[in-house]
Amino acid sequence: MRPNRILLSTTLVVVALVVQVSVLARLQLPGAVPDLLLLTVLGLALVYGHTGGALVGFGAGLLADLAPPADHAVGRYALVLCVIGYAAGLTRPENGQHRSATVPMLVVAGAALSSTLLYAGVGALVGDTAARHAGLGGLLLTATVYDLLLAPFTVPVVMALARRTEHDPLAEAAGSAGDGARRYDGLLGSAGRNRAGRLAGRATRTAGPRGGLLARSPKSKVGRIKGVKRL
Repeated sequence: MRPNRILLSTTLVVVALVVQVSVLARLQLPGAVPDLLLLTVLGLALVYGHTGGALVGFGAGLLADLAPPADHAVGRYALVLCVIGYAAGLTRPENGQHRSATVPMLVVAGAALSSTLLYAGVGALVGDTAARHAGLGGLLLTATVYDLLLAPFTVPVVMALARRTEHDPLAEAAGSAGDGARRYDGLLGSAGRNRAGRLAGRATRTAGPRGGLLARSPKSKVGRIKGVKRL
């Protein structure tokens, strides 16, 4: 990833994690907790693609695993967000922008369901049955509803910030310098071709139908020599 991407992703992830831990987790909402960190990863993955989404998801999940009051094994949420970021990045179109908000909202809904299922599945593998006791159906429903309600206020902002950092000044300067060099080479090439064409045209005009100047030069030289002998 480029340095501007790393800087923006780190800043957004840290801010989202602080807000989620200090504000959203204290709201005492029924069921799941609105996952602002997940929405931030989705917004970045929709702009950066599957590779960037996987890297951002892994880093964000690892910070969430280490941030207090984490009560699960380290690496559990990192694995979940890495998979979610990779899958969300696959929906990125070739031009980098979605034509409507339908696809991002579908991605948010699918990510809310998938992240909850993956988190519960990984927990079941390591012996954590908290999701089963809390009611997996209720967690899936509330997580999807909360994330869909929060997504219109977060995902577009994250995507807009990510697109602004996509313009790399150094790369654009190098590209403009390369274009200028190519245009300069083209001008030199065209000037050389034009000069060669003018020289060829002059040679053709001066040559004439019987060889021109080159053909007449021996005769004129002989004439001058004879004239000198006559004197």
